[in-house]
Formats: sequence, C-alpha cells, structure tokens
Amino acid sequence: MNKHRFGVSGSTILTNPKQFAELFWDDIDFIEIGEFPSESAFHAFLDLCREKQTPFGVHSPLLRNGSKYDLLEKVSFDPLVARKQVEEEAALLSRLGAEYMLVHFPYFTGETTENVNKLIEVGLQELSRIQNEYAIPIICEPKLGIGRSPKGIQYLDSFPLEIWEKYSLKLCIDIGDYLIATGEEIVNYVEKWKQYIRVVHLHNVAYQGDKYIWIPVHPSHENNGEQYKLAPILVFLSQCNEVNFIFEHTPHSNPSREFVHEGYSWTKNMVMSCCVNG
Repeated sequence: MNKHRFGVSGSTILTNPKQFAELFWDDIDFIEIGEFPSESAFHAFLDLCREKQTPFGVHSPLLRNGSKYDLLEKVSFDPLVARKQVEEEAALLSRLGAEYMLVHFPYFTGETTENVNKLIEVGLQELSRIQNEYAIPIICEPKLGIGRSPKGIQYLDSFPLEIWEKYSLKLCIDIGDYLIATGEEIVNYVEKWKQYIRVVHLHNVAYQGDKYIWIPVHPSHENNGEQYKLAPILVFLSQCNEVNFIFEHTPHSNPSREFVHEGYSWTKNMVMSCCVNG
C-alpha cells in the first residue's frame, strides 16, 4: 500500500482564526497551513491540533506579510532575508512538532539570464542545510511566475535529477500551477520527479478575465469544457509513495460543503482504488 493521506489547506478559510474548526473535516488525516495573521492565531491553531490529535505541516511564510517568493531572486525581499526567515521558521516548527515546512522553490518571476541550474543548486544547498540542522523535512513547491510565467516549472523540468538527488529534498506538485504551465503534458513533466513527490496541492482553475481562482476538485469538471481534467494526473500521482493530497481551493467561488465533500470523496476513491489496482 502506498500510504497516502488526505489533508485540508488553510487556504480554504484564508487562515481565518474564527474558522479554524472548519479545517478539521471528518476522517481527514492532516492539515497544511500558513500565513497566520498573528503568533497568537498560530498558537490557537496548535492548541486545536493537539486537542484533536491532528498532524500538521506549515506552508511558509508562517506569518502573513513574510517572504513567499524570494529564495532565488528578489520579489519583495532580499534572498538572504528570505533564507533567514526560512531558517527561523524551521527552528521554531521543528520544536513545535510540525511534520514538514513547505516553501515556494524554485520560483522565478520570468525568464532569467542567470545560470539557472547553478542558482537552483545554491538554493538547494541552503535548504538542505536548514533541513538537516533542524531535523524538519522541507518540501519544495515549484510555482508559476508573474503573468502566469511557466519558467520556474520549465527550469525545474530541465534540472539534472542527479544533482537534486544529492540534497534529499522532496517536492510538492501544485496541480493548478502545473496545469496552467503544461496543460495536457502535465504527466510528462511530473513523471521525472515521481520518487520525490510528497505533497500534492489539489484544486481546479476558474478563469475570470485575465485572472483566475482556485476552485474545489469535483467530478463535474472533468467534461464540462471549462475546467481541466484532473483524473489522468490523479491516477498517475496515486502511483507515487506516501503522498499528502491537500485540498487547497480558496473560498472565492463560495462552494457548498456538499460540493467540496463530493470532490473529496471522488478524489479519495480514485486514488485509493488506483493504489489497490496499480
């Protein structure tokens, strides 16, 4: 058995402390959360996790207004400041029992003239050092850049596997970002990294003019001609080992609880049946 788990993201409530209780779905295995409005909100969440005995991981930044995208190049913060933040969060979260921390990496705003592989490896060296020093797994989530730039995802796709291997870091595949970047080629892009995938962010995409929002996974999207088909990538990901499937839609589309639960059940049934039959 592949020992998959199914979790909920704090994105579903935008980490609103008044709604923390809504993250503890029936039979859910795990919660991933970040961008707390305050330290007191974070500790209130920790208390709930202990009370309900629910494991958690943290999506950096821990606190709102921290660095999200700056580990390789300056977006809002100098990369040295961003790396210091990651180290401080790792030290704290290791003590407090987080299962992992997740960072946006590699993130590029767009095309760069830098030596990309060298830049990524320097980042890997630093993240690996922090992971080892504080004994907390660090999960790397490749992201779209500005204006939906797929460059970060493409640069990772070209990055040598044997170099990544040296640093013992795992990956998060954000299904929405990858589908926007690669479309129907998504499995081809993800296949190379199969043994490193430990987290999957689950949502579909609704385009609103030149913007888009994350909407819940749901079987009705598979053939509606508007959303992406998720079944092929879910079937593939079910063959990976020990993946945390995290439901990461946002509340902007105002989905009903019934709609969200239908998508959850559909996903879980598909993943688990593929495990048994795969």
